[in-house]
Amino acid sequence: MAIGGEGRGLDPARARRDVAAGLERAFDACAAAWLELGRDLGRTPSAGLAHTPACVANASDLGQMMAWSRLVEEWTEDSGTTLVLCDDPWLFRHLAALPGVRADSPPPPLWRVEVRLALRGWVARTYRALALARAALALRKHRDGGKGGATLLVYGHPASTADGHDAYFGDLPSQLSGLGRVLHVDCPVERARELGHSLHAHGHPLFALLTLPFARWRPSRRDLAGRHGWLVRRAAAREGGTAQAALIRWQIHCQARWLAARRPRVVAWPWENHAWERALVREARRRGVTTIGYQHSVIGRQMLNYAPGSNPDGVASLPDRIPCSGEATRDQLAAWGVPEDRLAIGGALRFPAAARVSHDREAPVFMALPFDGLVATEMVEAARDVVARGGRRFLVKDHPMSPHAFDDGPGVTRTRDPLGAHGALSAVVFAATTVGLEALLAGLPTVRFRPRGRVSIDILPAEAAAAVTVADAEGLGAALDTLDTLAAPPPLARDRVFAPVDLDLWRHLLGEI
Repeated sequence: MAIGGEGRGLDPARARRDVAAGLERAFDACAAAWLELGRDLGRTPSAGLAHTPACVANASDLGQMMAWSRLVEEWTEDSGTTLVLCDDPWLFRHLAALPGVRADSPPPPLWRVEVRLALRGWVARTYRALALARAALALRKHRDGGKGGATLLVYGHPASTADGHDAYFGDLPSQLSGLGRVLHVDCPVERARELGHSLHAHGHPLFALLTLPFARWRPSRRDLAGRHGWLVRRAAAREGGTAQAALIRWQIHCQARWLAARRPRVVAWPWENHAWERALVREARRRGVTTIGYQHSVIGRQMLNYAPGSNPDGVASLPDRIPCSGEATRDQLAAWGVPEDRLAIGGALRFPAAARVSHDREAPVFMALPFDGLVATEMVEAARDVVARGGRRFLVKDHPMSPHAFDDGPGVTRTRDPLGAHGALSAVVFAATTVGLEALLAGLPTVRFRPRGRVSIDILPAEAAAAVTVADAEGLGAALDTLDTLAAPPPLARDRVFAPVDLDLWRHLLGEI
């Protein structure tokens, strides 16, 4: 088995079977341990600048490294010997220290990698600091405007429009008078000018220039010791090699200054329990601002960032109220320990209507790519292999927030249209995107793609996850062939996942009655 490499020269006939499924199972088994570790890591002051302590599984792969560790430990209990190739310098050192593991080669060099990441991170954060300082100056006129009232804090999604429609809150801004909108710092300057008020306007340019180049997560010595020390060191080095800590620190800085300057009565946002959101809740509560965290999409068992278990202050940094898209996600949050008196069913503002697509065995397969570029590449190559063997046609749609470059070829064509814009499809293949859930709700045969060597987060609620076929690249063609022999599945109960919008509840939460 090769971790982090190709394993060239190994006899494929002697390879361990179902490693991808085993890795996903091990990830699930490690969930509680990652939440506990995240809570411990979160007590370090700089941990609020990182995704790892918040257990954000689609931004940090610490849980995946813990899963590899667990899988290797399981293999040590088998008879015989398993050869594991690992070129990751931190994971190699972690695995070599496990009982029953023998390292037959020196560990991969470490200091060069850490120095390169440290320099790369400093350059990236400095570049980002300059860009953010420019954004603050360019949008300084956005500081003006009315004070108080109810405000939506949202991302600069491509589907949002200047006339009031929002990709996360739908038509709520046009239905509730006086509802404002302010944009997260991920929204570029020109897009912010189109959509409205930007948090950038409240950031101080000197803060960006003097603070952000040095903003990064610095685990304590205690964090770097113990069973997961090498994995924590790895996570900190990898996160430190990017500018993400600078962007999180800028978001926290801007939102605090915005709360002080604008003094909204209530703020609502698409809630995912990231570190900056926890900081927002704490600052808003200190200023007497009501917080509404809209659970806007879906929550699967592996989306651990939603669980309060990694919060060092527990439920204290959860929003005052959490309106959910449906019962399925509300139940998942309650099972993770979110107080039930904070939960409500707000309905599917983001998905107001079901996709109307008919099932036709002769129609193309719709492939929805995830945010993760490596998984997206593997999916496209798997589609090409299926086409080469069986003559199927694929329409490939990349993630709206993460465009993926690939060339059209025989049987594999890019589409700009969402799922609901296609009249008929034979099946849907997806990974880590709500398109899979939309397909199940429409009654289409659906395959969740499981990549090799990494965990692609299962975003489906429990009842939806049980209804989907799972396949890796080698098994994709066979899975589609099997689905061809079956009748189209009955649609899932939509209201359990995407309930009708409760406008009266939203009026109450936002103070419109």
